Amino acid sequence: MRVTLFALTFAALAPTGAQAQALYDAFIRAVTIDDAGQVRAMLARGVDPNTVDPNGEPVLVVAARAGWEPTLDALLAAGAKVDAANPFGDRPIMVAALSGHLAIVKKLFTRGAALDIPGWTPLIYAATSGNDDVVRYLLDAGAVIDAASPNGTTALMMAVRGGHAATVDLLLARGADVNHRNQSGATALAWARREGFEAIEATLRRRGAKG
Repeated sequence: MRVTLFALTFAALAPTGAQAQALYDAFIRAVTIDDAGQVRAMLARGVDPNTVDPNGEPVLVVAARAGWEPTLDALLAAGAKVDAANPFGDRPIMVAALSGHLAIVKKLFTRGAALDIPGWTPLIYAATSGNDDVVRYLLDAGAVIDAASPNGTTALMMAVRGGHAATVDLLLARGADVNHRNQSGATALAWARREGFEAIEATLRRRGAKG
């Protein structure tokens, strides 16, 4: 009888229809503006920390990309999946690395976020934006320096493509393969030459780049 009464009470209190949509909209907005207090309150009411926004992005990805640490902390504490991916395969640690949010990258890694899985990696994303502090941290944490994207592109190649000379120097100093070719046969040197990055091209040649 007690179970039946509880079930009936819960059903009466649970939001339905327009109420559920309003609750969802309010939660997404709270995450988007880093209203961590509201996020915690709504999680306490039973909102799923693995909710996705209208674009299919897990809210943890949204918080990680924006650099919203308080909201990210609330979501993780409530059980958000640390490696939840959006429809493009981007995970929280990847978008944090791309955006240069070192503190969030560290937090996600210590919570078990993967550094090297098939596909684009946090290291490649960090190098793409020239976020050297993140690149250095990921390498120190054990990221594979020459891990390649689905088309064979590495962190060094993306750093070259973006014209990030300091990132190129860092990756070369840590042992990146200067002559790696992607599936199209392109190399870091070819990209430097194509983009007109003469100083980077010279650096690559000094490091043994051929072509």
